[in-house]
Amino acid sequence: MATGDPEQIYAAVRDRYADAARGVQTTCCGPSDTNPGVVVSSLYGEDETAVLPNDAVAASLGCGKPTMFADLRPGEVVLDLGSGGGIDVLLSARRVGPDGMAYGLDMTPEMLELARKNQAESGLTNVEFLEGTIENIPLPNETVDVVISNCVVNLSPDKDAVVREAFRVLKAGGRLAISDIVLRKPLSETTRGLIGLWTGCVSGALVVGDYQAKLQTAGFDDVFIEPSRVFERDDIVSLAAELSAEIGHLGDVERDEILAELSGSIMSASVRAKKR
Repeated sequence: MATGDPEQIYAAVRDRYADAARGVQTTCCGPSDTNPGVVVSSLYGEDETAVLPNDAVAASLGCGKPTMFADLRPGEVVLDLGSGGGIDVLLSARRVGPDGMAYGLDMTPEMLELARKNQAESGLTNVEFLEGTIENIPLPNETVDVVISNCVVNLSPDKDAVVREAFRVLKAGGRLAISDIVLRKPLSETTRGLIGLWTGCVSGALVVGDYQAKLQTAGFDDVFIEPSRVFERDDIVSLAAELSAEIGHLGDVERDEILAELSGSIMSASVRAKKR
């Protein structure tokens, strides 16, 4: 894959998450029947999952819990970028209450169908799921108090557009709260070119300093990136479900070099920023 081919990236991501929605199983950073996952396990407490539809929990694809550090308040408007099956949107809707609003944005029709089904089951009415890309948010300027996202920004081929759009739709004083996969050091072009690693939340991840710089360039202040877990070799194999297929044709030496490069280079992190 050409690392800079956005259309191929969009298609691969859409196909993978459409499959995830159809199977109601996680395929990026979380558990499935065959892959117990290395990121999302035990993120959500029983008190939270007990009030959610089973399919919303089963379709959770995140690498963190942005609702935990977004400091959501009653009456606020929240937008979840790449909302998937809707777990963080539904949790946010409960936090902001009937006077608030929670939007979910996703580009995959199958995920939107699943999310809307989960909303109907939840009985929540202060929720709306929108179809579109996170690089072109279908909301007016300065209409959102908080933008959240869970392991999705790394999937975008145009992260500058993502952070510009997040800044645009936030009100003055608004907050950004993102859980994401972040790199501790740059990856080689060979590794970044593996589409399975891109859809597996790895190849498209930003280096910490680049992430911070992009947010500041977009206009954000008080940018803070806090690591929550660093992934080693065994974790990487589980994290990228397509890894074996992508590097299976390589020799043992080349395969070991890629695994060695990834080991310790990737972490899940909480990304916070404010719009003054």
